[in-house]
Amino acid sequence: MTGFRELFERAPDGRWAAPGRVNLIGEHVDYAQGLCLPFAIAERTVVEVAARDDGRVRLRSLAEDDDWSGTLDDIGPASPAGWAGYAAGVLWALRRAGHEVGGIDLLVTDTVPLGAGLSSSAALECSTALAVDDLFGLGLGGTPSGRRQLAAACISAENDVVGAATGGMDQATSMLAVAGNALLLDMRDGTDRAVPFTPADAGLAVLVIDTRVRHRLADGQYGKRRAAVEKAAAALGRPSLRDVTLAEVTTLDPELLPRARHIVTEIARVRDAVALLDAGRLAEIGPLLDASHASLAHDYEVSSDELDLACWAARRAGALGARMTGGGFGGSAIALVPLEQTDTVASEVRTAFAEAGYREPEIRAAEPSAGAQRVS
Repeated sequence: MTGFRELFERAPDGRWAAPGRVNLIGEHVDYAQGLCLPFAIAERTVVEVAARDDGRVRLRSLAEDDDWSGTLDDIGPASPAGWAGYAAGVLWALRRAGHEVGGIDLLVTDTVPLGAGLSSSAALECSTALAVDDLFGLGLGGTPSGRRQLAAACISAENDVVGAATGGMDQATSMLAVAGNALLLDMRDGTDRAVPFTPADAGLAVLVIDTRVRHRLADGQYGKRRAAVEKAAAALGRPSLRDVTLAEVTTLDPELLPRARHIVTEIARVRDAVALLDAGRLAEIGPLLDASHASLAHDYEVSSDELDLACWAARRAGALGARMTGGGFGGSAIALVPLEQTDTVASEVRTAFAEAGYREPEIRAAEPSAGAQRVS
């Protein structure tokens, strides 16, 4: 296998890794100043990086064919295109924030499954950001407040360079997650809190069902949903939909009403889920997962036939609750399943996909894991 030394004719200065995430509940509310409850997963994107002193940037990936080379000054909105924009955009965002960073050689050696709704993009951004922080002595990665600044640079990379209108949940999770916990993110005031989440201790597992239908956040649909949410808030004279009531939502026009209804009800579901987890009643969140999926499928219209089937088949086989996770339009679903029924649920989902003529899904258990770190 071609490695860093073969590609760049020198050794890397180190290796950094950042996790993907599963959002337990709180979908498509991050850009509405809402509440989200994600957790980091064991699958990680790993980058090998070496600093340069000439301002050049060379990006390679073992998972992608399109390499990119340029200078720091070549990086900006829509440049570079493709996967390289997520990594290069971090350099651009840190420079724009006033940090002195130089060029790098970077190789992506391992990656969170691409397009599976597990936030491979944020994992790449955050592993790159932590590497740049270490290599150029920014001093941000060692404290929660510093990591929030790195996460902000990653959000800027995705919004301003790649052009995907994501809200920041993924980057915050990848940077700030704590093993054995979900992370309650308040997207209005920027605060976060670890919420105990150890499914195995409750005799449960979270199965991630990757439908293998790939999605792209920059294809326009995500941006349209975000624009509708912002338009609904403006129509109600509010800065966001965070504190809007269902009664107020009913006054909106038919185009905006279901989008706003999802936001309002999903934020309420997050509050309910956190209350249950804080009380040690994890097994009782299943109906909240089901209600979340129904809202995402019908009010927000970001599900797909494959995601709907994955959730339906998992519930029929014994899951306590199931829903799509991530941006939607493909990607993954999650199911909360008693440990002794994980094989049965996985088998039933695979059978349902085969009968429908869909590709066989990839199914794995997700463990609440730690955030980005240097690995060597």
